[in-house]
Amino acid sequence: MTSARGNNLPAFSVFAAVLAAAGLPIYIHAPKFYVDEYGVGLGTLGAVLFALRLLDVVQDPVLGWLSGRAGARRGVIVGVVALLMAGAMIGLFAVTPLVAPLIWFAAMLAILFSAYSFLTISFYGAGIHKVARAPRLSHVGLAAWRETGALIGVCLAAIAPTALGLAADHPFAAFAVGFAGATIAAIVLMRGEWASPARPVAFDPRPILRDVVARRLLLIAFVNAAPVAVTSTLFLFYVETRLAAPGMEGPLLVLFFFAAALSAPAWGRLATRYGAREVLLAGMVLSIIAFAFAAYLGAGDVVPFALVCVASGAALGADMTLLPALFARRVATIAREPGQAFGLWSFVSKLTLAIAAVTVLPILDAAGYETGSSEPSALLALTVLYAVVPCVLKLVAVALLWFMTESRETAA
Repeated sequence: MTSARGNNLPAFSVFAAVLAAAGLPIYIHAPKFYVDEYGVGLGTLGAVLFALRLLDVVQDPVLGWLSGRAGARRGVIVGVVALLMAGAMIGLFAVTPLVAPLIWFAAMLAILFSAYSFLTISFYGAGIHKVARAPRLSHVGLAAWRETGALIGVCLAAIAPTALGLAADHPFAAFAVGFAGATIAAIVLMRGEWASPARPVAFDPRPILRDVVARRLLLIAFVNAAPVAVTSTLFLFYVETRLAAPGMEGPLLVLFFFAAALSAPAWGRLATRYGAREVLLAGMVLSIIAFAFAAYLGAGDVVPFALVCVASGAALGADMTLLPALFARRVATIAREPGQAFGLWSFVSKLTLAIAAVTVLPILDAAGYETGSSEPSALLALTVLYAVVPCVLKLVAVALLWFMTESRETAA
């Protein structure tokens, strides 16, 4: 990693950890929490998640423009939005629904996801300005700090409900309160990092979309995020039913994200030496191998699946570290205000989550899946969706990256 001395890079790690704790883990935990606690149906949840992701898809470019317009006020706005995100987390897990559980679920997640989106877009834009102000800091170097922090946050969010369950009657409520405290700490640590040197600009994504390299990277981000969207949606169901290992979901999630966190700095160093594109391709291939292996697992195969978690987690470390760094490097040369560019980046990434929500859960429901089900057709559908589909999608992402003609622009 690049030296943190004088650069406040640990603050970027802490803020990334808080954002990550509000991202993928909530997408994993929240649906199952509302199924178990309030009996909400899978098909209905899938429809709601799809609608929420469509909201994300529509609003992210606009949020990117708003972030760019904030200018010197961005720090205050970020603080207010971060507190709003923390409040939504408490509402989601620590407050008994004040209306029908499905409506409450939709309302809290809409607030949480919208706040998360604005903060993520602003945060990545702040990273580009940070590199511009620090000549010895590279985009890959900053990404290593940022994504390592993000993956640590994911690890903590994944293990928290299980760990807190040993000491609290309502572990998800305790997690939500702890998240609020961490959010306040992150706001304090990141003060002074939000101002943009650029003047506010009109909403105009055309410079990014006209650029061949940026367009290809956005397409790769869309396809490459799809396997994570599918597996994150189905992870808890796969462990509980396909592996017949209820209670192991938390430890296996922690193993997955811990492997990702440990691997992120190593991927950054390898990219500096061998090139980000080449190293990212290696990470993608590792992911394909891992999920191909997962397709053959069955009841009781917890240890082999733990190896899958390690390998796929390490591959996720490459995705989270190198692909955003490649995009940030390109954006720094073609866009005045990076917030708009990362609004598009967030747009394509979340579109995959919307598609996953509206497809995989209803398909699983149509196959006759129920919690704890042992129906062969349901187990086959779960296995194909969780392991085979991500392999196919990842192969498409590999092909897109392999045939990039502007390899000079994707050097680390």
